[in-house]
Amino acid sequence: MEFIDTHTHLYLELFSDDYDSAVKLAVDAGVKHMLLPNVDIDTVESMMGLANQFPDNCHPMMAIHPTSIKEDYKEKLEEIKHLLFNGNFIAVGETGIDLYWDKTFYNEQVFSFEQHIEWAIKLDLPIVIHSRKSLDEIVKVLDNYKSSNIKGVFHCFPGNLIQAKKVIERGFYLGIGGVVTYKNSDMSKVVSEIPLEWLLLETDAPYLPPVPHRGKRNESAYIPIIAEKVAELKGVSLEEVARITTDNAKKVFNL
Repeated sequence: MEFIDTHTHLYLELFSDDYDSAVKLAVDAGVKHMLLPNVDIDTVESMMGLANQFPDNCHPMMAIHPTSIKEDYKEKLEEIKHLLFNGNFIAVGETGIDLYWDKTFYNEQVFSFEQHIEWAIKLDLPIVIHSRKSLDEIVKVLDNYKSSNIKGVFHCFPGNLIQAKKVIERGFYLGIGGVVTYKNSDMSKVVSEIPLEWLLLETDAPYLPPVPHRGKRNESAYIPIIAEKVAELKGVSLEEVARITTDNAKKVFNL
């Protein structure tokens, strides 16, 4: 079986002592591709270092995370744009709007998100969207680009079934991670009702580890655990989940 982790931060400091083993553990678990979303200017070097070390397995994206949008956002956006347009990236990500931590720079986050959408359209790349406490606001922005060819995924999809249907109606996939394994998680209902053809697997490592690893560092090697829960909820085999979600990821990210 082959799996793809469509969202993992294996280049962050929590992995600094064992980048190699984290990638190798994932590959040994059947996770042949790991897609690396950028966070901000400070993470570019370590992300590209990992991608260059494992070019067959680790594939970088480029963007600035919404929580990194501050007073100097215009300067940072120019730096990110230069990198994106002069590099070889699999997607524009991760970008979006985050209203969980701080709403101070909401308007600036919207502007940044719009810039990223326009870059993705121009480069014909998928976009990876962060939508914590902002899903409806994100959909509203996307509706301004209905006539474009914009495509991508709502990373760590945080919404309910009604919101999930709105997202897939707009041609976007749902990123399903360790949260689906948590007791009383709303994701169970979403995954049960949404066709596999609209789901992607992800870890968001080192964050949001699945049961039974809660409280520990998440790993790309845990993708099969998430896939097993999806298979259980869908009433299908693990092999079918692996095949369909891997095909979905290859389609979205041109792998």
